[in-house]
Amino acid sequence: MEILTLEFFQRALIGGILIGVTAPLLGLFLVLRRLSMIGDTLSHVSIAGVALGFLIGVYPIAVGLVFALAASFAIEKLRKAYKTYAELSIAIIMSGGVALASLLFTLGKSFNMTVTDYMFGSIYTLNNTDLIVIGVVTAVVLVLLFMHMKELFLLTFDEEAAAVNGLPVRYYNLMMSVLTALVISASIKILGALLVSALLTIPAACSLVAARSFRQSVFTVVIISEVAVIAGLLIAGVWNLAPGATIVLLLIVILLLLLVGRVRFRISG
Repeated sequence: MEILTLEFFQRALIGGILIGVTAPLLGLFLVLRRLSMIGDTLSHVSIAGVALGFLIGVYPIAVGLVFALAASFAIEKLRKAYKTYAELSIAIIMSGGVALASLLFTLGKSFNMTVTDYMFGSIYTLNNTDLIVIGVVTAVVLVLLFMHMKELFLLTFDEEAAAVNGLPVRYYNLMMSVLTALVISASIKILGALLVSALLTIPAACSLVAARSFRQSVFTVVIISEVAVIAGLLIAGVWNLAPGATIVLLLIVILLLLLVGRVRFRISG
């Protein structure tokens, strides 16, 4: 366990643990509202921002955050315009994000290898600035989620009832989109744009199998996420594997075990 004494691994562990709390909590609300694809969309847009950051010499995660926030506002505008086909907003923004990222990649071929770290994740390269950003995002997300947990619960399960009861639905929808953009931008260097949505969705999928109530789901998603993050980092560190991919594969294994266990329980019952 000498790897635990290494400074770069300690930073990776801290960053992973912080994102392991916020990402699945937000993901639970997104999955229950059938908006799980928003993670993929914002992550692709963030990559375009990261590419632009390298191109103009600005902190890449900050530019990625700006892009993700702009995309979250755009998604809410398009969802309002296409009420019957709300999923169109996600498809449109994702297409634009991929196209813009591709264009910026061609303009900055010299930093393509560096941007690859943000595509597939590079948690071992986290620096103190990255940890500060992740820590601030974690604090903001947790405070807002627990301050508005009752309102978000009502909005998640019955948006029409929430509106009738005078809940500012538009405000809370926008707040969730902005928080999702913050988490994705902060975690994109940990898991990468291609894997970050897994931390939003797979723990939530696990909780739908294992938990019997919404309150249980809130705790279940965090526990499952943290187990996968910590175990994944240790396994990847010892056997020299890709940490982001290892974490995601562990999440999938946990989900499969839960599904098999539920089937066997039903059969035996």
